[in-house]
Amino acid sequence: MNLSFRQLQTFVEVMRTGSVSEAGRTLGRTQPAISAMISGLEREIGFPLFERERRRLVPRPEAYYFMEEAEFMIKRMNQSAQILQEIGNLDKGKLKIACNPAASNYFLPRVVGDFTQDKSGIEVSLMMRSSPVVAEWIASQQYDVGFAETPEPRSTIRTEDFAFPCVCAMPEGDPLARKSVITPKDLDDKPMAVLFKEHLISVQIRKAFEDAGARLRQRFELRTFLPALQLVAQGRCYTICESLSAVSHARIFGDRSAVTFRPFSPGLFLNMSVMTPANRPASRLAQAFGARLHEEISRLVSGVDEELFSIRN
Repeated sequence: MNLSFRQLQTFVEVMRTGSVSEAGRTLGRTQPAISAMISGLEREIGFPLFERERRRLVPRPEAYYFMEEAEFMIKRMNQSAQILQEIGNLDKGKLKIACNPAASNYFLPRVVGDFTQDKSGIEVSLMMRSSPVVAEWIASQQYDVGFAETPEPRSTIRTEDFAFPCVCAMPEGDPLARKSVITPKDLDDKPMAVLFKEHLISVQIRKAFEDAGARLRQRFELRTFLPALQLVAQGRCYTICESLSAVSHARIFGDRSAVTFRPFSPGLFLNMSVMTPANRPASRLAQAFGARLHEEISRLVSGVDEELFSIRN
């Protein structure tokens, strides 16, 4: 059985008005068109809903019984049409996003908040996990968009890659703040907050110090840079962190920040990626959010110098 919306709409209008001609006027159709639509409906269901008396349609008991169901189906189809329109306009839908700790504290919640500002019907799941877990979630299609450290190439993940330059964070008023660029020699034997030794930035830092003949004194070993920057603000150490954490810290604390940032040489970078499942098409909503995320990341990376080094001197 294949009932059409127009058949149901015509049937309900004939029942409501009690007249083929009135139903035609309401629907903007001719009387023959209304009669043909009713006949087609009856052929589809296999039994008559009306008696034909003197060119009039007289409802049978089955018509009255079917009336409530037909009204419900029309209402449901109208609701479905509205939902489809909202989905197409990005006003309705669900979005599952995963990110690593560096992005979860400030940056990604702000992007999500801006993106959903005029989309009250959008539901968002924003989960923070380590970068390897984020990659696994994307590869297994559990999440729509991921933002974390760049994973090893794999056929199940599509990536857009970004290189975040590392900067040196020091306590406000530190003598090193007078320098325009910080080198390993400047940090020779000074107390440092460093991530766990396997982390890519930690590996690069150790090599930079070794190449410069400088001593790396690790006072604090941490999982993320958020507590490291707090220790720096308390005057306990220095740290070399990626610019995503640095910019997030600067935006959160503003003029209240007790941390000064300077460029670090040699250049160290943390590669991060926007990840999406490679083996399924992205929804319109995920595509739109991914484009917005790409735009915000590009703006952040290109504006690191102006945002971090021109404010606190």
